[in-house]
Amino acid sequence: MNRNGHERGRTRPSACGAPYDRDVELQFTGEVIEWRGPAPFFYAVVPPDAAEVIHDLAPMLTYGWGVIPARVTIGSVTWTTSLFPKDGGYLVPLRAAERRRAGVELGDEPAITLELAGP
Repeated sequence: MNRNGHERGRTRPSACGAPYDRDVELQFTGEVIEWRGPAPFFYAVVPPDAAEVIHDLAPMLTYGWGVIPARVTIGSVTWTTSLFPKDGGYLVPLRAAERRRAGVELGDEPAITLELAGP
């Protein structure tokens, strides 16, 4: 159990309506990592069980190159972004402004809610 009362690495998927024909919401904790490049980028790693759900839905959700549009919520901070496929899983981009507002730092494992819908 993490400090937010969520089980570490556990995913609670719930489909609103019939399976896969409407919005899908996933809740999980994901470790914040840094990806070094010309400028550092921060991502939350989607755990394998949530990544499997996303992978199954990807053909209906992607707008190309395996990228999945998503609405992300950490605490009271919500924004839209696109999940990046990486090594059979997915990464949630954490923009600096949202990371700061949510109080999330490198190595943290925040509780994340992803809302997925078709493009």
